[in-house]
Amino acid sequence: MLTKRAFLYGCVGCACGLGSGVLLARDGVDVSREASVFANLVSAAEVEQSAHKQYADMMREAASKNALGPDNHPQVIRLRRIAKDIIPQSFDWNPRAKEWKWEVNLVGSNQINAFCMPGGKIAFYSGILTQLQLTDDEVAMVMGHEIAHALREHARERMGKAAATNGVATLGSTVASVFFGVSPQITDLVAKQGANLLNLKFSRDDETEADLVGVEIAARAGYDPRAGVTLWQKMSAANKGAPPQWLSTHPSGNTRIEEIQANLPKVMPLYERSKSLTR
Repeated sequence: MLTKRAFLYGCVGCACGLGSGVLLARDGVDVSREASVFANLVSAAEVEQSAHKQYADMMREAASKNALGPDNHPQVIRLRRIAKDIIPQSFDWNPRAKEWKWEVNLVGSNQINAFCMPGGKIAFYSGILTQLQLTDDEVAMVMGHEIAHALREHARERMGKAAATNGVATLGSTVASVFFGVSPQITDLVAKQGANLLNLKFSRDDETEADLVGVEIAARAGYDPRAGVTLWQKMSAANKGAPPQWLSTHPSGNTRIEEIQANLPKVMPLYERSKSLTR
């Protein structure tokens, strides 16, 4: 069965019966729906299983150091409330997300950071909340961005590219395996990299895509997408010593702000529609 988004993105025959098709418009950001060939080199289930184990290990370590926020901590309650709003908006971007065992936790650390591992394992470091004094809307932009990385399976794609690069000699000329099967060497790569999911570096395109998808799902959940601009203004101010854009895999703060601003006309109606439904 086609989802609404898949239907909208499908080509339909024109009314006059010609062989050509038209692409129906959709509301929201313009992001390619094509799955990466590289992502298909590794099993989504295995990546998510590795992420689950690593996340559980990290949370146990945090708890052993009294750095894991308790369920009744105000910031934990806040993060989980925002996640509860955003998560249902994610399902249309990745059908697997409906089956994920979502978790949201707070780790006591001065780091200005947050992440969402494959399979919906979310963590915020307390530093990003306290040092940047984030509003709920800004928290939603961070959370949406991190969730978008998981929805778009950027980690899986990075691992697939690593497999393709490191496994050329073992794969040899069996090009068909890229499309129709998974090499045992690739399965081994998942096992070896499973403990290093957080060290995978996303590309600039990945980051831009996560910004836009994140802003959209947060807007659909009723969070003001204009907070994406104030968020990156705060992030830029906090990273004054960061290298110039061309030396980093991450787009510069100004570039991200410009991209978000350019897409505000596409996501503001989603936000306004959501707010009108809750009034």
